[in-house]
Amino acid sequence: METGSITTPFGRRSMTLGMLANQVMAAEIKPDQSVDKWKLFRALCEAKPLLGITDRALAVLNALLSFYPKNQLNQENGLIVFPSNIQLSLRTHGMAEQTVRRHLAALVEAGLLLRKDSPNGKRYVRRDRAGEVNEAFGFSLAPLLARAEEIEQLAAEVMAERLHVQRLRERITLCRRDVAKLIEAAVEEDVPGDWQGLYLEFRALIEGLPRSPTTAQLEGLLDELKVLRADILNQLEIRLKSTKQRGNARYNERHIQNSNPDSTSELEPSFDTKQGAMPEQDNQQEAVTLEEGRGEAAHPSMQKGQKGQKGRRPGDGGHGGGLKSFPLGLVLQACPEILAYGPNGVIRNWRDMMTAAVTVRSMLGVSPSAYEEAAAAMGPENAATVMACILERGGHINSAGGYLRDLTRRSEKGEFAIGPMLMALLRANAPAGARKAG
Repeated sequence: METGSITTPFGRRSMTLGMLANQVMAAEIKPDQSVDKWKLFRALCEAKPLLGITDRALAVLNALLSFYPKNQLNQENGLIVFPSNIQLSLRTHGMAEQTVRRHLAALVEAGLLLRKDSPNGKRYVRRDRAGEVNEAFGFSLAPLLARAEEIEQLAAEVMAERLHVQRLRERITLCRRDVAKLIEAAVEEDVPGDWQGLYLEFRALIEGLPRSPTTAQLEGLLDELKVLRADILNQLEIRLKSTKQRGNARYNERHIQNSNPDSTSELEPSFDTKQGAMPEQDNQQEAVTLEEGRGEAAHPSMQKGQKGQKGRRPGDGGHGGGLKSFPLGLVLQACPEILAYGPNGVIRNWRDMMTAAVTVRSMLGVSPSAYEEAAAAMGPENAATVMACILERGGHINSAGGYLRDLTRRSEKGEFAIGPMLMALLRANAPAGARKAG
């Protein structure tokens, strides 16, 4: 059977230089060249994006290969298949004949098939008296055999690119986790710095990534996340070094107790107030609480177990429970719904915040005794913060009063911290905050 001859298409289909080039290439196949047809088809499926063919075109090609009698493609076995469009439709699970013809044309245009048309355009075979194929008219699979090495190379490139993208995504996931948890740790430990700004910058980077990013976009995002992580680590390392120079890795510095509910501690991170909140009006002199009989400050973590009051500072009357207070700006950023309950719809300071918390307490059906117990165990500022958090998640809490009492009991045992609750709400509200800031 002659497979290397140059033929032109039947009917109105025109001859192109591309078709001629494909036929010339197919004529250069080595006599002993052979390839497994299904292994080659799997490589074609991998290289599909680079070859510019669709999955439905591959389904038609799979049907054509199923009509080839041998597993090995070679010239000795012949390279022409001649099924009718009806048979191809059946083997493509009922694909319409018009669709089959369209995808056959796409495969020819992509240089994966050659047409060898008969004088009347029909596909058929002539056999000799011994039953051997003498001449066949249909589709030649010679381009597949001629381009086998090229197709396998393209498949290897696609697989390498996929692996590269997978590793990029893994490294981006690790960087995202590092940045988020380092910022959360910095806020929890009251490390000075614009942590809210860094968090919003972090969210802007993540949300700026398209739904289907390119490799270059993923690489750019990874580089920016690495720079942001390095900046955060640098600030935290500076904090650690300054702490070691003071001779105590647990921040052995004087405990500053805020004696004025309208002021904020200078040791708190500088978070700007958002959502209509206004900055503090006055920062009054803060009182320094010292341990009795000692000339240095008493850190909250050093007071656990003293006088039978776990986690409480001496002289605080059992108020505060050792819980750390957070900046008012951060609380309002995480819990914007409480702003509507402040005096005239504005919360300017902690006094306004506690007034709004009392209003919310009544609205949510929390008893006065439950709120008083919370204020005694956590401190008035922290109790107001917890009420703001409960309001923010009101749709997920069945009994606000019971939930507050449970948090109070946990606070008395030293098993409750406000930071994770605030950070979770801050993450939930960050996109809206970022859009308003922009």
